[in-house]
Amino acid sequence: MFEKIVLASGNAGKLKEFSCLFADLNIEVLPQSQFDTPECPEPYHTFVENALAKARHAAKHSGLPALADDSGICAAALNGAPGVLSSRYAGANPKSDAANNKRLSDDLADKADKSCYYVCVLILVRHENDPQPI
Repeated sequence: MFEKIVLASGNAGKLKEFSCLFADLNIEVLPQSQFDTPECPEPYHTFVENALAKARHAAKHSGLPALADDSGICAAALNGAPGVLSSRYAGANPKSDAANNKRLSDDLADKADKSCYYVCVLILVRHENDPQPI
């Protein structure tokens, strides 16, 4: 097992949550900012590919095992959109939950089916080139 892992996120809330989850296992969760890790691009079309890219990126820059997530909301009537684009659905600069929610609401306004579902993928890599991510 590991003594430390790096969290591939700059989100302080996620760091707190994962630190609590791993505390009973005596695993210290460190923020990727501690290693001056630049933001990882998320160019892929699936949550799995983006989470894996972020985990490998954080492991490369930290030299530690890395945990990453990718998540988003998917609307059935929009063929799964916004999906991996959820955090920047209303535009990338600046990312705004309120603006993203408004755009989704507007896009669903004339749809009979307004059902949505949430997807979250977590991936742990033991090192940058881990051939069997968890």
